[in-house]
Amino acid sequence: MHRLGRLSSRMLMAAALLALAVLASGLDLAAAQTFKPEYKMSVVPGPDTAWGLGAQRFADLVRERTGGRVNIKVYYSGQLFAGQQTSEFQLLRQGVADFSLGSTINWSPQVPQLNLFSLPFFFDSYEELDAVIAGETGRWITQRLAELGVTVLGWGENGFREFSNSVRPVRRPEDMHGLKARVVGSQIFIDTFRALGANPTAMNWSEALTAFQQGVVDGQENPLTGIYIPSRLWEVHPYVTMWHYTIDPLIFAASSRVWATFPDDVKQIILEAAKDAEIYQKAVARAGLDGGRSVQILREMGEPVAIEDPIAFLEERGVTVIQLTPEERAAFRAATQSVRDRWTQIIGEDLVRLAEADKAKAKSQ
Repeated sequence: MHRLGRLSSRMLMAAALLALAVLASGLDLAAAQTFKPEYKMSVVPGPDTAWGLGAQRFADLVRERTGGRVNIKVYYSGQLFAGQQTSEFQLLRQGVADFSLGSTINWSPQVPQLNLFSLPFFFDSYEELDAVIAGETGRWITQRLAELGVTVLGWGENGFREFSNSVRPVRRPEDMHGLKARVVGSQIFIDTFRALGANPTAMNWSEALTAFQQGVVDGQENPLTGIYIPSRLWEVHPYVTMWHYTIDPLIFAASSRVWATFPDDVKQIILEAAKDAEIYQKAVARAGLDGGRSVQILREMGEPVAIEDPIAFLEERGVTVIQLTPEERAAFRAATQSVRDRWTQIIGEDLVRLAEADKAKAKSQ
């Protein structure tokens, strides 16, 4: 009996081990099946912009470092949101888009606090923006987006938004009077241009390009290296005013629904890929506009620098580039004070004060 009992115990133990092995194998198979054949990444402009290049770099790094398990396809030129770029955030929340390199401008209709970055003449330098994103303000925004179903992976940049037009040089607020200007579909931009006496019209970028060519819209506001140069706007807008009136951060993000399906090791790989893509993307966006720092970063990375001096590049093509003095920029800031006052209430006074404190840290360094 004892021998039979020992045999039965051994058989039970072997059966249990076999069952565990089968269960573990099943779990491994299930984990492998959680990866979709393709993950969709939404981007507003085309592939040849700093924005598009950054998104593709992120997708390539993720695919390479996960051994192809996470295969991200970048959908350029607003393909996923059918031209309605302000609906991108909702698509990301719903998991229709899995990833995005999205603009805070386009997400602001659903997240009003993101209008912080669109307060006219609020940011004076790249250093101030970097301090805000890396500081308490950036952490607050990351938490808020998480509450809304979007996971922040890192930050990119479209750049300071400058003004170009086909009518005249703009150096004073009065020069804006009567100009019909394309702006994105966010009310703070409409308010800002109305405060300057212009006639703003909101339209998607694809429609705007046609309007510029036809001459039915006089001007637009966008980053120099991010949009103006890649879109060859010097062919229709020979006047550019470097006024740095707002800055356009981008956010590497994932739908929280999709993010929850990844195991921890894959999450870590994706976060590291976003960090590396962020360094590259920001350098491309700032190249030639930050005293040579970004050009040096790209050289150290072994990356080509297509245009080392964007201002000289445009002047060689007949563009009149107006560089505002501090006093001239102050006049624009004064003319838009009412916009900052109104939108500070919408964004939240506490968040704006938090950003002011983060900016002060950059000035003290």
